[in-house]
Amino acid sequence: MKTLRNMTLLVVLIMLNFGSAMAQASFKKKLSDDDRMEWWRDAKFGMFIHWGAYSIIGGERGSKIAGGGAEWAMDKLDYTVEEYEKYPEMFNPQLFDADAWVKMAKDAGMKYIVITSKHHEGFALWDSKVSKYDVMDTAPFKRDVLKELSEACKKQGIKFCVYYSIVDWHHPQAQGNLYPNYNIAQHDDPSVVNPEFPKYFQNYMKPQVKELLTNYGDIGVVWFDGDWITDYTTEMGKELYDFIRDIQPNTIVNNRVDKGRTGMDGMNNKPGEFAGDFGTPEQEIPDTGIDSDWEACMTMNGTWGYKPDDNNWKSSEDLIEKLVDIVSKGGNFLLNIGPDGFGRFPAQSIRRLDAMGQWTKKNGEAIYGASASPYEKPKWGRYTQKDGVIYAHVFDWPKDGLLKLNKAIKFKKITLLTDPNTELKALGTSREVIVEVPMLAPDSPVSVVKIELAK
Repeated sequence: MKTLRNMTLLVVLIMLNFGSAMAQASFKKKLSDDDRMEWWRDAKFGMFIHWGAYSIIGGERGSKIAGGGAEWAMDKLDYTVEEYEKYPEMFNPQLFDADAWVKMAKDAGMKYIVITSKHHEGFALWDSKVSKYDVMDTAPFKRDVLKELSEACKKQGIKFCVYYSIVDWHHPQAQGNLYPNYNIAQHDDPSVVNPEFPKYFQNYMKPQVKELLTNYGDIGVVWFDGDWITDYTTEMGKELYDFIRDIQPNTIVNNRVDKGRTGMDGMNNKPGEFAGDFGTPEQEIPDTGIDSDWEACMTMNGTWGYKPDDNNWKSSEDLIEKLVDIVSKGGNFLLNIGPDGFGRFPAQSIRRLDAMGQWTKKNGEAIYGASASPYEKPKWGRYTQKDGVIYAHVFDWPKDGLLKLNKAIKFKKITLLTDPNTELKALGTSREVIVEVPMLAPDSPVSVVKIELAK
């Protein structure tokens, strides 16, 4: 009997080990580039979260206010490394609730979250074994933010992604040796260098990136920033890209891992010569579609990090129209939120997320999985397309009840997306397709007309 129990135990252990090996093999299975990018191309809408010790500061130091992004507080408010260290030592956001954060993103219609694991200030929001300048060792919070967020994302079906800054104002082998003599005017200055940077890259940066890729499950996207500094080279970028793909072959990496982007328009100046899977327009939307993968990242007000005096908020209507505009040109929309030092989302952001969620719940069919419009921009709004359907996103509802579509559209059936059982009358002419629509817009701020194409 004892022998039988021992044999049974041995079989169970073998099966467990086999299952673990199979899971690991599945994790390492390399997809084609199209298959790897498929979820991201379909997702269209993600949440960017800028959060760190700078969230305590709020962009102010005495009477001085940081111009622009509050996440640059260490630089713009002239802190030395030693002066700034008191803020990570104060970081104790007791109101942080990972499940609530993820639910808010999900309810807004967002499909993935990108969190600043380490911004330019150098303070890490996870339990790093490479450094003690992190949320577990330096801060009184003693909770691994990335662990909690990654688990909340997994529970709620949201892709978990991480931002990592190449710039590090705290590390002595990176930019930390320059303070307090460094300032924002120098971050584009090729003469500002640290000869120790290659050691930082090999012995600090890469090991930290490896931690992110090995301790928090599948990482949807690794989102880099800080590629502009002279110390970072294109050879490092390509090495880092390959390093990431060796650990998690199916992870997606933005183009800021390398040195190819042309400023804030975010696209590589020589496609194919630089590493990275998608372009990163910042605070702007291209005028036309781009024949490659891209994602526009944008703030709700004027700053990425929490800044209570910045009340230049984009309206909910504007943000919804921007989402449609971006999707109509083949891109993704990564919309930022800057929680405060307590771990709370600003009320203005919550209201805008709620409005976007109400709209995407009704109209998501025309957004998720959709591709760029095959037609020029109409005066009244935008087109998207998917699976033999054209979606007309109407920003300016026609006052005469006649919606004029591109003459090239060969329609079979036209309805309102929110009223699929009522077919709209339409007539094709040599100049346009004229559709009779209700006098009042069925939705706000963007109403969607669904056009099923004739085969």
